[in-house]
Amino acid sequence: MLFSLGLLIVIGFLAYKASPVEKEDDKHVHGAGQIGLLAALALFGVDYFTSYFYATGEMMHALHPYGLEHWGYYAAGVIAVANMAFGLLYMYSLGIFNEGGGAYTAAMRYLSPGLSLVVAVVLIQDYVLTIVVSALSGSDQLLSVLNLYGRFWWLHFIIGASLAGITYWLTIRGRGESAQVVFTLLGVFIMLTIVMFIGLVIANANGVPALPPTEAVTKSATIWDALYHLLTASMKGMVALSGLEAMSNGIQFVRDEDFDLVRWGKKNLPKWKGLWEFYSGKSGVGRMVQTSFLFYGGLTTFLLTAFAIRFDVFDGTLGRTLVGNLAYIGFSQMGGNINIPLPGGVTATGPILFWVYQLLAVFLLAAASMTAMQDLQATAWRDVAIGEIPEIVVYRNPQGTFTRSVTAGFIIAVGLMLLVKGNTSTAVPYYGVGVFMPITVMGFAIRKHILENYTGSKRKWGSLAAGSVGSLGALVFVGQIAGKWTEGGWVVLITFSILILVANAILLSPGGHRDPQSIHRIVREKARVQGAMASIVEWQSLKMQEYRYGILSSFFGVIANGAAIFGVRNPIQVTLQEPIPAGDYNHAMHVDDDDAPSLLEQYLDKDPAADEEAEHN
Repeated sequence: MLFSLGLLIVIGFLAYKASPVEKEDDKHVHGAGQIGLLAALALFGVDYFTSYFYATGEMMHALHPYGLEHWGYYAAGVIAVANMAFGLLYMYSLGIFNEGGGAYTAAMRYLSPGLSLVVAVVLIQDYVLTIVVSALSGSDQLLSVLNLYGRFWWLHFIIGASLAGITYWLTIRGRGESAQVVFTLLGVFIMLTIVMFIGLVIANANGVPALPPTEAVTKSATIWDALYHLLTASMKGMVALSGLEAMSNGIQFVRDEDFDLVRWGKKNLPKWKGLWEFYSGKSGVGRMVQTSFLFYGGLTTFLLTAFAIRFDVFDGTLGRTLVGNLAYIGFSQMGGNINIPLPGGVTATGPILFWVYQLLAVFLLAAASMTAMQDLQATAWRDVAIGEIPEIVVYRNPQGTFTRSVTAGFIIAVGLMLLVKGNTSTAVPYYGVGVFMPITVMGFAIRKHILENYTGSKRKWGSLAAGSVGSLGALVFVGQIAGKWTEGGWVVLITFSILILVANAILLSPGGHRDPQSIHRIVREKARVQGAMASIVEWQSLKMQEYRYGILSSFFGVIANGAAIFGVRNPIQVTLQEPIPAGDYNHAMHVDDDDAPSLLEQYLDKDPAADEEAEHN
């Protein structure tokens, strides 16, 4: 007991001391809320890191009922390859789209505004569902510890909504405090996980026997069935890759400076100049965060799969999750058992490190929704600028947080929790599916970038690699729907179609119109964004208005031509105002002068009365 308590104190102290603290000077500069490496690792990595608690369990659950658990190694291999491929794609993309926007900006620049609009609405859906699933998963973990899982749906809902409320409160207080809390929790998690795996190695060396089978194999499978279940397992284990797009979107909130290791490397190891340049500036911070994606998912999935097979434990064994069972076995090697009274006169016995680890899972799963809340901020103000969301949503507080978009996402998420009656499984089929469409878009956008900017072997092999990753993203997107088909995956096709239609309807409505004055006001004054990032969004907004004008012109043209067949001329009296041209992307970006004025300056009305009227409208 004393050893366990002492270990917890040391781990907690180390994690807290290593956590990032926002400097007083940073709170008063323009762009408040800008963060460094450790804070970025916490806020944009927590969703991915916490997939550890459920991804392997979901994967093995697709195989174990058919006696195919040993196929888990193949599924883990697929996951590891996908993580490497998608991770390298997004690390490369940060050198091109280093002002934020992710697949949203990539699609607008290299593919089409219409596809960019689809990416925008899909990401909003994915972020909201991330809040739902993360908070309800935390609720499930807590109720499982208390032996109340599945008994009262309203208890699931209340706890889930409360956990989401806590992360919402932390988010609107600013990125500095949010990052410090989440990083401390992640630090404790990482160190305890290492201790757990050491305990599992000791248990294996001591010959701790596997648990007796608690679930009989009641389903038979042909070779084709087995391959389908392997696909399902791979798709279920391949979760939380939204973190790649999250970092790409959220790079706008990262300070543009080298982190300590890069500064040290440039000074002491100049011969590795290429490596330090790759990880330099805010793109380097994002790449360092994404580097963890290359190995973390595959490594942890392999380890959990191996020990799950060794000790014959899976989700549901002894009323625990797969990770819960392994934690119990591993931490049991450390001693320190305690008794915890539960409702109904039952007393639970287990290592103190196990109980702490399970409660830590609750808080970390709840905190995973913070990644979604950060990305709701990163995308919502852009969606307002292009005409996709009402202007009232844009408000940035002194701490640099876009509070209204976070509030709207939180309210919708709580409503969805109530709609599914606190049942995580009802929401899971929709979570994580949508993110592979943006990953696909990013792959083909990077391919086009390479074709336009390189020659020779770099052009040939680079475009082939990017196209292959884009194709893999499309395959995973379809595989996610197929793998979750019986759980409601088919509904994703319907929801996607509805979202795309609604998004276009809003854009084409009068409320979707944006002129230079309104774009400038939203970007420069309300969102308080300057520099290259502001130029990107202004250019995107103009491109989207061109798309809007083209669709409306074609629509009214079709009506007019159809009416003319019956001798009716001018059936609709509508005058469309042709938008100003967006121009070339590189010209709009002012690549040679970050301090250049807005590309909208020449179109702005300098009359104060006109400005006041525009603000009122």
